Amino acid sequence: MKKFFTALCVSVILLSFKSFGQYQINGTVVDQESGEPLVGASALIQGTTQGAITDDNGNFSIANVSDGAYTVIISFIGYEDISRNITVSGSDITLGQLSMSESIFAFDQVVISGTRQPEKITETPATIEIISSKDIEELPSFNPGELLSRVKGVDYIRAGVAGTGINIRGFNSNFNAKNLQVNDGRFATLIATGLPLGPLTTQIKEDIERVEVILGPNAALYGPNAHNGLVHTITKDPRSSAGTTIAVNAGNQSMLSARFRHAQVINEKLAFKVMGEYTQAEEFEFMDSVYIDRVGAFDSLGNAIPDGIKEGYEEYKLDNDLQFMRAEAALYYGVTENSDLILGWGGSNSTYLSPTNVGRNQIIDWNVNYFHLRYTSDNFFAQVYHTMSSTDDTYAIDQRTKNYYAAIDAGASEADAEASSLGNGATFADDSRRWNAEMQWNKTFGGTKVVLGGQWQRDIANSNGTYLLDNGGNDPIKINQLGIYGQIDQRFNNQLKAVASFRADNHEIYDFNFVPKAGLVYNTGKGAIRLTYGQGIAAPTILNMYGDLFAGLILGNAEGFTLSDGSQVEKQKVEKIQTIELGYKAQIVPNKFFLDANAYYNISKDFLSPVTVVGVATQRGDTPIDQVQSGFGAFGGLVATYVNFGEVNTYGFDIGTNLYINDKLNWTFNYSFFDYSVDEDDLESNDFNGDGVVNKLDILVNAPRNKFGTGLYYRTNKFFGNVFVRWVEEYDYFSSFQIAAETQDLVYRGVPVVEGARSGDTWNFGPLGGFTNVDVGVGYRVNDIFTVSAQVTNLFDSEFREFTAAPFTGRLFSAELKANLPAIGKK
Repeated sequence: MKKFFTALCVSVILLSFKSFGQYQINGTVVDQESGEPLVGASALIQGTTQGAITDDNGNFSIANVSDGAYTVIISFIGYEDISRNITVSGSDITLGQLSMSESIFAFDQVVISGTRQPEKITETPATIEIISSKDIEELPSFNPGELLSRVKGVDYIRAGVAGTGINIRGFNSNFNAKNLQVNDGRFATLIATGLPLGPLTTQIKEDIERVEVILGPNAALYGPNAHNGLVHTITKDPRSSAGTTIAVNAGNQSMLSARFRHAQVINEKLAFKVMGEYTQAEEFEFMDSVYIDRVGAFDSLGNAIPDGIKEGYEEYKLDNDLQFMRAEAALYYGVTENSDLILGWGGSNSTYLSPTNVGRNQIIDWNVNYFHLRYTSDNFFAQVYHTMSSTDDTYAIDQRTKNYYAAIDAGASEADAEASSLGNGATFADDSRRWNAEMQWNKTFGGTKVVLGGQWQRDIANSNGTYLLDNGGNDPIKINQLGIYGQIDQRFNNQLKAVASFRADNHEIYDFNFVPKAGLVYNTGKGAIRLTYGQGIAAPTILNMYGDLFAGLILGNAEGFTLSDGSQVEKQKVEKIQTIELGYKAQIVPNKFFLDANAYYNISKDFLSPVTVVGVATQRGDTPIDQVQSGFGAFGGLVATYVNFGEVNTYGFDIGTNLYINDKLNWTFNYSFFDYSVDEDDLESNDFNGDGVVNKLDILVNAPRNKFGTGLYYRTNKFFGNVFVRWVEEYDYFSSFQIAAETQDLVYRGVPVVEGARSGDTWNFGPLGGFTNVDVGVGYRVNDIFTVSAQVTNLFDSEFREFTAAPFTGRLFSAELKANLPAIGKK
């Protein structure tokens, strides 16, 4: 099977074709303000897929054009389209210099994430939201992730001063790997856990061109774990963003951030960019108490605590200091007029507090590095990249606290108890790597565009024996997967086009999967209607497959288990989703009022469960359990692991509007509804906890039914400002041992659900959501070089919590001074 996929992947990508015509349409595309050439702009003959991409000097040439009348559309990401009507009659046509201005309407913009090819946002068969370069430029914060709170259709989560993230369309958890993070076409996820890099990212705000957020599954083109959605960050090309930027931020919580970016064009062939960041801050004051049953212990009043009664203790050796260091560099080489070779590197070192299913982790000196080589041309794309992740001193605070008091109760000295507190499953080490390679070919045949591609991935996960079955780091876990994908874009006329795509993956552990997607897009002239059907898969992570936690009490399920009664626990397989979506995007009032709406219906099955006790095992796969479980003497083969279960239907809709009151003032509003249904009579499939009833504790939806956001934005050449209001409905949240819910007649994992009370080893503070948050930002461009700006997040200092094992969000303010120095210039 592997040989078949390898051969097919190579053969479909390396095909080449050549068509012939008579004449050419030539031109040069530049930025209207700066006069700099725009590299990578698209020139397309309307009603066809015949076109070209601008080179390093902004030049393009559309070949093989026959006599006739045409309309040429020039488009570039973040800029307004321009069009020219021409007539070809026996000779080449030269359009001269074409100046493009930045688009203030998202309706006009070009995106690449929907089909992995440039296309207008109205014509892509997916719901895509854009965070524009203007939005990022005007954010007076070191963390561009804060702008995700304003995106329609996402559940935004703030977990402290620096921790921001999202979930899309339900089933969130403290260990959520179902939303794929991609940076410049490169998977930006941790190797062993599959989690998005988040605060571990290497990217710097000043280098981000835009962010594209896809709502719903997109596995057909991006592979496993583009299950709920995708966040794609695209960085700036140094040839169209030459110059130097220096930015400094300061704010409360001892926040200080300094960043720089320098981009330079050396000659017509060569350009580069370098950037770096240092950020420090202090986490919100919060103590996530750890509840421990201590024999012979005393409370704060000196009274003996009865055995079996758990008392709350502060997290041991908690450190609220946060520190992030990041750097990236890239070299761009123009191989030909229409092809580039790009070599990039990025690295980060991070120290912060991260919420998990069992309290918080103290992330200490976690390093992420990558090397990325790309080749791009009109018809061919190839890339190879290597990602590395390492940490030696990260630990679980909850477990360290328990270890410390266990040692004290056993008679250890303070020094000995501190030293031993980092043992017994508290420490997490990582020395993991991943190799990725991809090739993609595309060709246009009349009104049909064909895309074929292949991807290869090799994970090498190594925890040095701290949380994986890697034999103390001597036998790293190595997993290969190979996939091919294809897409046909058929344009029938100027109004109607169809898109069909597929992906076939072969994985060493969870075998073969085929994922299709199809869509119809009808352009009404003032907008577009689309209907799409897609499938997605969420793959088990390496931790799900090969985890080894708490001396083997929790084991990964890559091989299945045999229980003491002879029954079998099947090895974990992929979670699957099917989606039907209807979308409408239109100018209701030309250049004034825009509407973007979508409705969807999902069918999800074979959920990847949270960790659950399956019973006493005698074997993991073919291996006796006493050879796998290091704590066999204590546990006797009792195992908790991950399984598949259930089938749930989810549905909802998102509505976004944008009203441009005048050329300086615009108002936005978005609203989202989400709900689910489950067959409560199907106990065999859906009664996950085995209590004889199917309810919310079996299907952990963990999402609000209703939410909205609204903002007012004011922009002139000198001044900019905005006010954004976000409301999230209250909702219950359950994730492994974490509970955030109102009091109700339910028992979750043996613990009664009671708000404002102890919940197992932690505390139930009550439901998440149920708040209204107001953010305000202002800025002033002093001159062509200096800009000053400031913002206040949570203006009224409302007390609310957006995640378990995380502090309550307080008011944050930040001021920024930024200098944009002009380019040194071309030689």
